[in-house]
Amino acid sequence: MSHTAHRAAARTQRRLTSFAALGVRPGGSRHPLVAAAMVLPMAVLLAIGFGGVDAVVMQASSVVGMLGR
Repeated sequence: MSHTAHRAAARTQRRLTSFAALGVRPGGSRHPLVAAAMVLPMAVLLAIGFGGVDAVVMQASSVVGMLGR
């Protein structure tokens, strides 16, 4: 029975290792889209939490006004 538990633990460890290596290139760097996908959810939460959404909307409307649309 202990052999089964050991194999299950080893399998779980391999899965976690492969998940952690998701998007990592052979040189050790991540693909930029993978990095962005990892960072964007936290950035959105921080922007909503600290009111950064209003600043982004204001900047975007200013840019649109300068472009004349």
